[in-house]
Amino acid sequence: MSIQPITQTIDLGDGRLVTIETGKLAKQADGSVVVRMGNTMLLATAVARPEAGENVDFMPLTVDYREMYASAGRFPGGFFKREARPSDQEILISRLIDRALRPTFPDDFHAETQVLVYLISHDKELLPDCLAGLAASAAIAVSDIPFTAPISEVRVARIDGNFVVNPYRKDLERADLDLMVAGNANDIVMVEGEMKEVGEDALLSALEVAHKAIKIQVAAQVELASKIGKVKRAYTHEKHNEDLKSRIYAFAYQRAYDIANEGNPNKKLRAEKFRAIRDEFVSGLTAEEASENSFLIKSYFHSVEKKAVRDCVLNERKRLDGRKLDEIRPIWAETDYLPMVHGSAVFTRGETQSLTTVTLGTKLDEQIIDGVVFEGKNRFLLHYNFPPFSTGEAKPMRGTGRREVGHGNLALRALKQVVPSNFDYSVRIVSDILESNGSSSMATVCAGSLAMHDAGIPVSSHVSGIAMGLISDEETGKYAILSDILGDEDHLGDMDFKVAGTRGGITACQMDIKVNGLSFEVLKEALEQAKRGRLHILDVMDSVQANPRVEFKPFVPQIVTMVIPGEFIGAVIGPGGKHIQELQKSTNTVISLEDVDNKGVIEIAGSDPEGIRMAQDRIRQMTTVPTPGDKFMGVVKKITTFGAFIEILPKKEGLLHISEYAWEKTPDIAQVLNEGDTLEVQLLEIDESTGKLRLSRRALLPKPEGWVAPPERGPRPEGGRDSGRGDRPRPRRD
Repeated sequence: MSIQPITQTIDLGDGRLVTIETGKLAKQADGSVVVRMGNTMLLATAVARPEAGENVDFMPLTVDYREMYASAGRFPGGFFKREARPSDQEILISRLIDRALRPTFPDDFHAETQVLVYLISHDKELLPDCLAGLAASAAIAVSDIPFTAPISEVRVARIDGNFVVNPYRKDLERADLDLMVAGNANDIVMVEGEMKEVGEDALLSALEVAHKAIKIQVAAQVELASKIGKVKRAYTHEKHNEDLKSRIYAFAYQRAYDIANEGNPNKKLRAEKFRAIRDEFVSGLTAEEASENSFLIKSYFHSVEKKAVRDCVLNERKRLDGRKLDEIRPIWAETDYLPMVHGSAVFTRGETQSLTTVTLGTKLDEQIIDGVVFEGKNRFLLHYNFPPFSTGEAKPMRGTGRREVGHGNLALRALKQVVPSNFDYSVRIVSDILESNGSSSMATVCAGSLAMHDAGIPVSSHVSGIAMGLISDEETGKYAILSDILGDEDHLGDMDFKVAGTRGGITACQMDIKVNGLSFEVLKEALEQAKRGRLHILDVMDSVQANPRVEFKPFVPQIVTMVIPGEFIGAVIGPGGKHIQELQKSTNTVISLEDVDNKGVIEIAGSDPEGIRMAQDRIRQMTTVPTPGDKFMGVVKKITTFGAFIEILPKKEGLLHISEYAWEKTPDIAQVLNEGDTLEVQLLEIDESTGKLRLSRRALLPKPEGWVAPPERGPRPEGGRDSGRGDRPRPRRD
C-alpha cells in the first residue's frame, strides 16, 4: 500500500527550497505536516477538543517544541539516556511559536488546543527554529480547527551588511543583527532578537525584509489548505445575556472612565475602586441572579473597564497613573548594596523593582550545553526570578516557569553585547524581582548593567531597557504610543514592545502585537519614542555610577591566563591529574587547562596573588625547554659516588658530575651536598641521543688565580667504562 502525501514547495529565492508535506504522518491528529529544508525536518501536529470547558473566556492554547536527539544521531546525556524536561532552548522556541499563533484564533474560540512540533532530522548548518512557526501554522491550516489566518516565522540577519532570510549557521556568526519575526499576510505580530548596537532604521529595514518572506510562506499555506479542502468546524463556546451586558455598561462605563481619568499611581487603590463599582452593581441584584450570572458579570465588567481605560487614554491623552504618554516613571537606583557579593544593584522604576547580583567565576564555572542543536560552553549567564510577593500574591513556589526563562533570555541578549569577548571570567547575573507593575525584564536590564559596573566588568557602556505600549481604535483611527507601560496598560493595550540598548544603538528587542494593521509609520514612531526614553534612563543610570569599578572587590578571585605549547599539556596535568592537583593544593589556586588549536590555555584563579605567582612560576618551569647556557636554581634529588642528580625544572633532572662541582678537586660529593639542598647550576649540554642533561656548578664560580687545567684524558680503552674517578679502572668483583 502506498501513501500519496500532498506537498507544497516554497522557494526562498536563493536556490533553497522548503517543502510542506501532509497526509503521510500522524493522520489521527486534527492536522499534521512535515516541513523540510535541506536535511532538517520538523513534524508538527495540532489537536483541539470538540468542546470548550465550562466558564472559559480565554484561549487555552499549549505549544510545545521538542528536539529529538536521534535527529542528530546522538544519545541524550545524563543517567536515564532519554529526553526529559524541555531545555531552555526548547522553551524559548515554544514561546516564539505560542506568541505568534495565539492572536490568530477567533476571540470566541475557547476549546483546549495543543500544538506539538518535533525536530526529527537535524542538519547542523540549518537552524530549525526559523521553520518551527511555519510548521505549527501549517498543521492548523490543514486541520478543521478555526483559524483567522495562517502565520509564519523567519529569521532575518544582517551579515556583512546584507539582510539574509534563514541564513546558514556558519554565516550567522558574522551577523550584527539577528531577529526572529512572525507575521501574517498583512501584519507583523511578533519580533524578538539581538543586535550589536544598531540603529532604529536598520531594525525597520530588517522587519520589511522579513515580512516579504513571510507573505510568500503564508500564501503557500493557503494554497496547501485549498488542496486539502477541509471545512473548519462550527462551534459555540460563549453564552451571553445581552440585557445584563447593557445594564452593566450603562452602570459602570462612566464610573470606570472617571477612575481612569483620576491618574492614581497606586495600582492597588485603582484596583479597589474598579472592584467597588462591580460590588455596588452586584449588591443591587438578587442573590439568585448574582449567583447564576457571576461568570458573565465578571467578564462584562472587565470589558467595560478595558474600554473605559482605553477611551480615556485616547481622548484625554492621559494615563492610568496620571502620566503623559511619553513620561517615564520616577527612578531610583543604588549600586554596591550587598557587601559580600561581587557586584550588586537595586533598580526601581515606579512600582517595579529588581535586586540584581553579579558573581564572577572561573572557567570551571562555565555552563555546559549538551543540546541537540547547540553544544558547547557558556560563560555569560542571566537568571530571572519572579516570586509571588512581587505582585502581592501568595502562590506555591514551583520550578522555573516559561515566562522566567523568556524574560531572563531577553535581558541576557541585551547585556552580553557590551561585555568584552576577551573577559576571562565566567559571569552569572541573577535578577530577583521584588516588585512588579510593568516591564520587570527591562528593569532587569538596567539593574544588571549597574551591577556589572559595580562588579568591575569592563563593559563598553551602560544598557537600559524600556517597554512601549499602544492603544488604538480602528474606527476613529486614533492611537496612543505609551512609554514605560504599566502592567494594566500591557494587559489592556494592543502592543508590548520592549527595546534595550546603549547610547550607540539597540542591543535587544521583543515585540508582541495584539491587533491587525500596525503600520511601519506607527512602528517607527514607537521606536523613536523608545529611544528618547532609553536615553533618559541612561542619564539616570550614569548619575548613579557612570563607569565600571577600576578594581575588583577584594574577595573576587583573581584570574591569570597562560598559553603553553600543546606538547606540554600532559606534563602539566600529570598521570590521572596528579601534577595539576598537587599544584592547586600547594598554591591554593584553582587551575583549568583546555586544549585550543594544539595549545594549552591555562587559567589560574585564586584570592592570594602570591599563590597565583607561585603557580605561574611552577607552570613556566614545567613547560620550559632548557638550552645549554641556561642557569637554574636546582634541588639535589640523589647523591652518587660520581656526582649528584639535580632537579632543575619540575620532573627534569640533570647530572652534576663530581668534577663539575668546583674548580678544586672534590674528593667526595657526599661531603659537600645532601639530598634536598638547593644550588645554582648551569646547563652545559644535552645529549642528542638520550636527552640527558649535563650540569655544572663550577662554570658559575670565578676561576681561581693561577689555576692550571689538568691534562686531557686520552681515549678510553676498548670496552672500558668511565667510573667517574679519573682513569683508574674499576676493580672487578668475582
